[in-house]
This record gives sequence, C-alpha cells and structure tokens, in this order.
Amino acid sequence: MIYLERVQSDGEIRHGLIGKIDLEDYDFTPGNGALIRATEGTVLSRIPPRVKVREGAALEIPHVMLLIDDPENILFSKFQNINNININNKITGANANNSDTDMELLYHFPLRWGGGSVTGWKLNQNQIKSVSDILKSFCDTREQARKYGVDDNAPPLLFAVGDGNHSLATAKQCYENLKKVTPESQWESLPARYALVEIVNLHDNALKFEPIHRYLYHINPEQVLQEFFKAYPNAYFDKNKNNNNIHPETHVIKCLYHQQEEDIIIPNPTAQLAVGTLQIFLDDFIQKYGGEIDYIHGDDVVRDLSKRPDSMGFLLPPMEKDQLFKTIIKDGVLPRKTFSMGHAQDKRYYIEARKII
Repeated sequence: MIYLERVQSDGEIRHGLIGKIDLEDYDFTPGNGALIRATEGTVLSRIPPRVKVREGAALEIPHVMLLIDDPENILFSKFQNINNININNKITGANANNSDTDMELLYHFPLRWGGGSVTGWKLNQNQIKSVSDILKSFCDTREQARKYGVDDNAPPLLFAVGDGNHSLATAKQCYENLKKVTPESQWESLPARYALVEIVNLHDNALKFEPIHRYLYHINPEQVLQEFFKAYPNAYFDKNKNNNNIHPETHVIKCLYHQQEEDIIIPNPTAQLAVGTLQIFLDDFIQKYGGEIDYIHGDDVVRDLSKRPDSMGFLLPPMEKDQLFKTIIKDGVLPRKTFSMGHAQDKRYYIEARKII
C-alpha cells in the first residue's frame, strides 16, 4: 500500500491510500449487499467499449477513488504526521519496518495543469496490518445499524465509489469474462481479479461536495409546477422564506422561472435526498410531456439560464457527507448527477500502475 498526500490546487492537503481491491467484493447493481458499491447508477452501454481496451492491456493506470465513512479519521490519523519526515531523504534504518510512522519515501513531485503536488510513501508490513484491522472494524454490522439507523442484518458497506465507477465496472466485467474460461481453482491467482484504487476519507477537509443543479428547457414552467404539486400533494411554496425552522428531514428545493425564485417545501419525503425527490419527478415529467434537462454546476449559471423563455431551474442543496452511506444503504444508489467532488485537477492523476495479465 502507498500513503499519499496531495496538495491540491486550492492548497488543501488530501490524504489517500493506494492499494488493490478484490473485485469479488464489488458490485455496481442497485440494491446489492457488496462491501464495495457504486454511488450512482452505472450506464451499461459504457462498459463494452472500455472492456475492448482493458482486456488487451498489460497494465492498469486507474483514477478510481473509493470513499470510507470515517468521521473520526481513525485510519488516516495514523499517517498524517508524516509531514514531520524530511521528504528529501528516504527513510532508512533498522527500525524502519517496525514503526507506525517510519516508511519509505517513493515519490514527491509537482503535478501538471494546476494539480498541485503529490508525495507517496510505501507502508511497511506493520502498517498494512493496522490498516486491515481498522477497515475490518468498519464492517461491524451493529455499529452500522447504530450509525445509519438501519437493520443490524443489513450487509456492511465499506467502500463507496466516489470516482471512476465505470472503470471499476469494466475491470469487474473483464474479470467475470476470464472466470468463464479459467478453472475456479485459479481465480484467486488471476491478476485481473484485483483493481488498483485510492481510498479517501469521505470527511477529509480537502474533499468538497458540490451540488449539481437541474435546468429544464423547451417546457412550460407553469405546467411543470402543476404536475410537481400533483406528484407531491403535501408540497408547498414557502412564501415566508422560513425554511431554517422546518424539520431537518424535509426537503427544500429552490425553483427559478420568469425571473423569480421560490422555495418549494416537500414534507415527509420518501427519498433520502432532495435530489432524489426532484429527479424522480423530472424523469416522469419529461417522459410524459417532453422537454430537455441539463445538469449544471454553479448557482449563477442556473439563474442566468432560467431567465430564458420556456425554461426553469432548480437549485439543490449540497449533500451532507454523512448522508452518503446512509442513502446508498437505504436507497441502493444515489440519483444520477447528485454531486461533484471538486475540480478535475483535484481528483486522481494517472500515476500508479499495476500488472493485470
């Protein structure tokens, strides 16, 4: 395993752990009980073209990021004092493989295109065992039940795919294809059974969740609202703009049309997230009545676009980090385009490689 410290373009330091996962523990189908699950729906048509590339490749150089829900930072607190080590010198000495803090420096260099810089250290065997023990503790079903308010028989969720789900789904498909032509006794030794990923704590301060808003065009805003209130008869406009005092589980969605803004209040929603409440309706409306939908970053962009005739926008609240795992466990997957994790240059760079044949 490799411990990473990424200085991002905004100066924040993100902490990661590079290692390989067993694809037997990953499933992208909604509602599955695997240890590793997709956060959003997987578009199956994207997988075959990727399979054609990967099945003939000798190496994988992935950008897959897996998230753990570790609000107390139990895992990465073990390594964050590594900055006290002189990064210009490799760690050597008789005790190098016995310490919780000493590890071998592998690389330290700037990243191109405004990506900041990256430093990587190789974990020793004691540290790898410690990581394994901590991750196993996150799989306790009783603790999961307490944390998320789910049944204690619910299968544990250890990793949620934050980025690169279609790449991981491709790796899974290539492995499944190999299983069909390989004796089962050899499956465990197949390099393609495993995939290289970076683990990041969902609660890392450098990891920013930003909402992705909805913009409709070629529609009649009044018709959209009429159908919305039919779909959710308990919903209403908050004329007093007093949504700070409503129940925390109530959904609030800001609606923009005809150069005005309204807060829509949806009490007792069935979906975990406001984006789920909205997306269920939008999919149904467009299928019945037509129209187009775009997924937009940035409040101001949505406000400008919504001033156009025959269009409207919906501003969604940011998803709280502690909602992610709870939503996946209860709803299966998040609605598509629920959130983004910062800018492209602050995600993963193609650095580490691994043999897959």
